[in-house]
Amino acid sequence: MEKLLEKTKLLDFDNESISHLIEERKWKNLDEKERIKQIYEFIRDEIQFGYNANDDMPASMVLKDGQCNTKGTLFMAILRSVKIPCRIHGFMVDKIIQKGTLTGLPYALSPKELVHSWVELYYNGKWFNLEGFILDKLYLNKVQEKFSNCNTGFCGFAVATKDLKNPQIDWNENDTYIQNEGILKDLGVFNTPDEFFTKHTQKLSLLKKFLFKNIGRHLMNKNVRKVRETKTGT
Repeated sequence: MEKLLEKTKLLDFDNESISHLIEERKWKNLDEKERIKQIYEFIRDEIQFGYNANDDMPASMVLKDGQCNTKGTLFMAILRSVKIPCRIHGFMVDKIIQKGTLTGLPYALSPKELVHSWVELYYNGKWFNLEGFILDKLYLNKVQEKFSNCNTGFCGFAVATKDLKNPQIDWNENDTYIQNEGILKDLGVFNTPDEFFTKHTQKLSLLKKFLFKNIGRHLMNKNVRKVRETKTGT
């Protein structure tokens, strides 16, 4: 368990911005369950969903720019700082999850399988899978409004769930999920995101990486903002 509390290059929880955040929120003063719950909800809703240039981003940088994999890095860094053991579980998911945020030619050119991850934390003698923090509630609520007639499973706009109206995204000593229905392949469990992202990166050529970093992700973030800013009933 001691290994699952260690600081790393990506889990830089001794960075001043993270230390200040933890002190400001007084998370260390809470009992363990409430500590996890408040940190989880902070990561989910106050770090907005979006697309980064790279997955291997230090936690201190994620405070300014969040996405699914990098939000997990920040989540792990804060958990370890407040003595909650955690690790990362990696997967490959179907790119159809991103249909809607990624459109047209960029979608056609993107790899069929994308690197994905969730955080596993150890609490009260059990491991919990936490993936439901990926999408902030505001964004998810707008997707639910956009597809309000959907009463079954849904895949698209960064969502892959069996129940769009009531996805399992709130933590109360349970697993949480929002993209797990898009999983194609299990890549295993890793002690740190450093290890995981060294071994598994998005399968893009140098040209496609350049295009994604400089054009594609900006278009995707623009589409995400459009969804998030949609007025109710439109």
